[in-house]
Parts: sequence; C-alpha cells; structure tokens
Amino acid sequence: EVQLRASGGGLVQPGDSLRLSCVASGFRFGSYDMSWFRQAPGKGPEWVSASGGGRIYYEDSVKGRFTISRDNAKNTVYLQMDSLKPEDTAVYSCARFTGGRYKDLRSYDAWGQGTQVTVSS
Repeated sequence: EVQLRASGGGLVQPGDSLRLSCVASGFRFGSYDMSWFRQAPGKGPEWVSASGGGRIYYEDSVKGRFTISRDNAKNTVYLQMDSLKPEDTAVYSCARFTGGRYKDLRSYDAWGQGTQVTVSS
C-alpha cells in the first residue's frame, strides 16, 4: 500500500523557519518525482515545489525562501521553509508524481494527509 505521511508543521512567527518531512512507503521512492502542495483556507491546492531525477522546481512565490530536498535511502522528501510569511499559512501535503505537468493535480496518484503551517504574529 502506498502511503505518504507529512509532518513538521506548526505555529510560527513571520520570518521564522520550519522543515517539513514526508515519509513514503509502499513503493520505490527513488523512482518517482515528488511534489509539495499547499492549500490555504478557502482556496484550492497550490503546487509549491517538485524534486526528482536531479531536477528541482519551485513556485515563484517561494523561490529563494523554500528548499526541497530528498533522502532516497530514508524514503523522505523535505521542505525547508525560511523567511516564512503570513501568506504561507496553509495545509502542506506531499504527493507522488506520475507524469504530466507538476502543477496539474491529475499528475499525481498518491497524497499525504497534510500538515498545518500557520504563520502569525
């Protein structure tokens, strides 16, 4: 069974940092690109970043502040989030990419349960 478990969220102040983790099981992790998405209250899911095959991509609003990385030996993808802003507040989820466009939700076939990130003073 494919499982993705995200963790690491919390309540932080603007300018703080958080590192999210997503642990995968049930499939050959290193063979798949992985993405992080986020969903803010009242909004649809927004693609944040992707990693796979040595390639890394970011949504424009997080470039220079967020860093995606992965440890294939640990079946884990990370999202280091620095200089957090209130507009980064959302539930963050990881997802397994199966092909197509990174921003297209239909390009994914497995999702983690999400972890809440709240940035507030």
